[in-house]
Amino acid sequence: MKINQTKPAIGLLGGTFNPIHNGHLRLALEIYERLSLAEVRLIPSAQPPHRAIPSVSSKLRLEMVQAAIAGVNGLIADDRELQRDGPSYMVDTLFSLRAEYPDNPLCLILGSDAFMNLNSWYQSTQIINLAHIIVVRRPNTVLTIQNINQTNQLNQLYTSKAGKIWVEELPDMAISATQIRDLIAAGNNPNYLLPLAVLDIINHNRIYR
Repeated sequence: MKINQTKPAIGLLGGTFNPIHNGHLRLALEIYERLSLAEVRLIPSAQPPHRAIPSVSSKLRLEMVQAAIAGVNGLIADDRELQRDGPSYMVDTLFSLRAEYPDNPLCLILGSDAFMNLNSWYQSTQIINLAHIIVVRRPNTVLTIQNINQTNQLNQLYTSKAGKIWVEELPDMAISATQIRDLIAAGNNPNYLLPLAVLDIINHNRIYR
């Protein structure tokens, strides 16, 4: 089907990435390919508002993201939150991206838990005005959305710059950054849960021990 798309759609995936792992990467790549996005920007958070400041420096977390996606078409590391002072509010990030890409559809990728708690985010009502929201639902989970912005017409993500909610079901990869940190702290091997390039950075800098 030919889509009347004037500017390419950009995906946005935020997180502490402490460390980035294969669950993050498969999610980003699946959304990139399934929704035919121009790119997915992985945005490490400097000071996440809803959790403790990461135990590893912004510099190292960005380095791990860059190493993880080196040579992967469509995935880009975006350090704009690391360049700002204060809490890393997503609404500020979206305003920054909207100024840089005034005519592109922006697609904020959220897990279903994050989406259900979206109303607790700083200036949350602004978010839908700045970007579409891609809600990732895992198989065999219940997600009830009663929102007039929800759509099942994929072309609406490309023909408008913001304002729609799209639900995409993805296979579950039961990997967490906490699990990886705990394995390393216990002296166990986290191989196959994250890229070897990321593990090399962890071992070289002796982090999470």
